Amino acid sequence: MGQSHACILVHFVFSTKNRHGFIVELIRNDLYAYLAAIAHGEGANVYEIGGIEDHVHILLGLPRTMAAATMAEKLKSNSSKWFKTKRADFATFAWQQGYGVFSVSQSQLTVVRQYIQKQKEHHRNIKPKDELRVLLAKHRISFDEKDL
Repeated sequence: MGQSHACILVHFVFSTKNRHGFIVELIRNDLYAYLAAIAHGEGANVYEIGGIEDHVHILLGLPRTMAAATMAEKLKSNSSKWFKTKRADFATFAWQQGYGVFSVSQSQLTVVRQYIQKQKEHHRNIKPKDELRVLLAKHRISFDEKDL
């Protein structure tokens, strides 16, 4: 094969430090647009971004030459710097140290997009930490409760 081809769909989830509710309505859409711009700048296709006050979900197609860890670092570090400049009371904003990243098959792209779009409604019934437990279990990833 003369060229390299890839379809690497991933679903990122990361939370604000100490799950502080920084991502208020006032800033949410701008944050999502900024995250999308970072991802696009790195060559990713962004399919969906959503979340609530203390965490975000990002569904994207990774460039074939980039590791998920590299993309997570770029998204988190650049958006954190940007966020802190938006208002004086955002000066202490930070993302938590870790993140979740889950593979998504092409056949599940629409399902995951809808899941991310409905985060506000979803979290009326499930706490964010419980949501993360479900995602980890669904993808058979072992975890320590203290790290949630």
